[in-house]
Amino acid sequence: MAKVQDTSISRLAKDGLFTNNTLFIQVLGACPALATTTSAVNGLGMGLSTASILVFSNLLISLLRNFIPKQIRIAAYIVVIAGFVSILEIFLKAYIPALDKSLGLFIPLITTNCIILARAESFASKNGPLRSVLDGVFAGAGFALALFLLASVREITGSGTFMGLRIFGDEFTLKVMISPAGAFITLGILTAVFKTLTGRFAGKNTEIKETRQEEKKDIKEKEGAEN
Repeated sequence: MAKVQDTSISRLAKDGLFTNNTLFIQVLGACPALATTTSAVNGLGMGLSTASILVFSNLLISLLRNFIPKQIRIAAYIVVIAGFVSILEIFLKAYIPALDKSLGLFIPLITTNCIILARAESFASKNGPLRSVLDGVFAGAGFALALFLLASVREITGSGTFMGLRIFGDEFTLKVMISPAGAFITLGILTAVFKTLTGRFAGKNTEIKETRQEEKKDIKEKEGAEN
C-alpha cells in the first residue's frame, strides 16, 4: 500500500524550516549559497528572491498539473520558473538596482535552482494550489533563513560588520571567512550544528510518541482486565 504524504500545515512548516531544510539537511542550492553569502544583505536578498520564485512557480504548476503532459513536464516546469525569474529580474533592476548588481548572474540562474524544480516535481505537481503555496512559503523561508544565517556569520567574522554596520575593527576579523574557503567551512559547521539539533529534537519527539503509545496500551490492557 502506497504511503500517504502528510501535507498538514504543521508538517509543511516543520519540514520546510527545520527537519527537511533545503540547504542544511538536503544540501540543495549550495552554489548560490556559497557564492552570494559574503554579506547578510546579499544572503537575505538571494534567499527572498528564491523564495518568491518558489511560491509563485508552485502555485502555477499546481494549477496546471492536470494539463501538463507527463512526457514534457520538466521542460514545462522550467519554462514556468524562467518566466517568474524574468519578472523578478526586471523588478530588481527597476526598484533595487544595488541588489541586482550585487547578485548579478545568480538571479537568472535561479531558473536552474534544483530546490524549485524539486518542489515542483515532488509536491506542486501532486497537490492543490493552497498546499503548494504553503509548501513554497515554508521551503523558501527555510532556504532564506539558512542563507541569512550563513551570510551573517561570514560577514561578522570576515568583515567585522553586520548588515553593513561596523561591529569589530579590522584587527578582529578573519578575512578567510569571506573567501570561497570560508564559505565551505561555515556551511560545513552550520550544517553539522543544524543536523545535530534537529536530530535531537526528532529523537525527543519519537520518545514522547513511544511513551504515549505505551501508556495507551497499558490503559487498554487494564480496561480489558477489569472487564
